[in-house]
Amino acid sequence: MPVSLLDWLLYFAVFLLPTAVLAYLCGCFNGAVVVSKYVLRDDVRDHGSGNAGLTNFYRTFGGVLTLVVILCDVLKMVVAVKAVTLLIGETVVAEYWAGLFCLLGHMFPCMFRFRGGKGILSGGTLAIMIDWRVAVVVWGGFLLLVLLTRYVSLGSLWAGGSFPFISWYCYPHFPLAVALAFVIGGLVVWQHRANVGRLLHGNENKFSFHRKSARKPSEPAQDEKTDRGNAA
Repeated sequence: MPVSLLDWLLYFAVFLLPTAVLAYLCGCFNGAVVVSKYVLRDDVRDHGSGNAGLTNFYRTFGGVLTLVVILCDVLKMVVAVKAVTLLIGETVVAEYWAGLFCLLGHMFPCMFRFRGGKGILSGGTLAIMIDWRVAVVVWGGFLLLVLLTRYVSLGSLWAGGSFPFISWYCYPHFPLAVALAFVIGGLVVWQHRANVGRLLHGNENKFSFHRKSARKPSEPAQDEKTDRGNAA
């Protein structure tokens, strides 16, 4: 590891910055946007919540292509983490580093006008890759809250809020990893700030497995107005 300031600057320029860009570009491959815009010819961001996430895609289109979106959001995080750890070493800090920039790409994709998703599925994949204890806390709370309340946003807020604290518990001797975890969790919670207001006012939409009927790309979703602003 670098010891002097010059060493750190060189390490940042040669390793950290390029791997951050690599992870960010992986995150920019947003499955919901790619499938809806280039396969269905109907941008998911023009419907429902306007969010390029799994929940909005499922509510708007449904069908088998939802599985493609899931696969894209999972695989890009796997590729980002594996590529970065291959380049700078398999350390917990490298995993958090890759995860942070992959999520930034997912949330703010440069090739899609910086309008992306909220990072729950990709972030959940990161939790699984980092440590089974992190995954149990993040996913366990998420699934429990969604099943009990049917509010995906409530489970998402738990995931984002609990992620840094369980990371702190698991890696107390890795302050940089914990700091990155707090940034990641903060980003997820920030992306759901509008959902917090709707939850407090009691007008947040609940998740349903009801599949929408097939419609033409130019035909608006049946409950598009009521779904506007829902969590993804």
